[in-house]
Amino acid sequence: MPLINLPGFAGDLLDEFTVRGTERVDTPIIQPAEPFLDMAGEDLRRRIFMTESETGASLCLRPEFTIPVCLRHIETATGTPKRYSYLGEIFRQRREGGHEFYQAGIEDLGDGDTASADARAIGDAIGILNRLVPGKSLSVTLGDQAVFEAVVQALGLPSGWQKRLIHAFGNMMQLETLLTRLASPQPVTGLDAHVLDFLNRGDEQGLVKHIDATMHATGYSANASRSPQEIARRLREKLVLSETRLDDAAFLVLEEFLSLSVPLADASAALAGFADAAGLKLGKALESFDARVAALAKAGVDASQIDYRAAFGRPLDYYTGLVFEVTVEGSSAVLAGGGRFDRLMTLLGAKDHIPAVGFALWLDRIENARAA
Repeated sequence: MPLINLPGFAGDLLDEFTVRGTERVDTPIIQPAEPFLDMAGEDLRRRIFMTESETGASLCLRPEFTIPVCLRHIETATGTPKRYSYLGEIFRQRREGGHEFYQAGIEDLGDGDTASADARAIGDAIGILNRLVPGKSLSVTLGDQAVFEAVVQALGLPSGWQKRLIHAFGNMMQLETLLTRLASPQPVTGLDAHVLDFLNRGDEQGLVKHIDATMHATGYSANASRSPQEIARRLREKLVLSETRLDDAAFLVLEEFLSLSVPLADASAALAGFADAAGLKLGKALESFDARVAALAKAGVDASQIDYRAAFGRPLDYYTGLVFEVTVEGSSAVLAGGGRFDRLMTLLGAKDHIPAVGFALWLDRIENARAA
């Protein structure tokens, strides 16, 4: 079916996709909702248009292309490496603009040279936008989820707190709230006295028996979505989280890291200096970061238009490393955004680990930038 109401530059965009060696794909507008609900993140979940099949299966209007393109790749059992491009409508609630709009982009699957693939994604986004919005100075903001995860892990926090902080990466308000709770922990309230006694004594077997008996007594067990063992584990984790306090030195280390904001040319030295001063070993994460910087230089990408912000993330839960956004200098409107999502393919059902990186282009915002 031909696409209507496409901006006039769509032909140039498709030419760019061809020149860059991509295979154009399309995916159904009606998608299974579960992958988006499980993997896309809270920000996207609350914007999805949901519906239901005749059998009661949860469906949704396509809210983005990355997950559908990855699912299509898995279903067609296509080998890698593979470069896909797409251009089509997506449907989701937005604070500004219509809820039905066009998006295009590239998904780069299976390239084991992650530094080179990351550099290619950033270079492609900049190159395409240079053609679509000629004469405009572009600005790129770059972050790295893997570096943040390495910092959190090096501080030795309990795994539950690590997960919470990593999940909040990119949402500075949420991160600050969590850090405040870590600095001034609040005791758990409302727990049954018997449950609290089992937890304080570390009697997990007794706690499981108590929960099981309570579930049977209340008739809850017949429809329970969680086992007594799972409930006991979550209660124990909740208690550990409530009792964990981030000491002042570690709190200052995290605050200092999150405040890092430097031109990309200075980022490697700034991160190495931070790690040395804090006494943190960030080995592999910093090696990957440095390799990406070198790959960008090798690819001829102008680093002067790229800034690194340690706290920068994007509101999708499947990112694992690089994240970036491109705007016109002086504007806050994001014209392109993307990053690395190395775990997504396996979570969606791929039998083998498939490294992946990609980006999306917002065509209505590009059209506005051209008209400005």
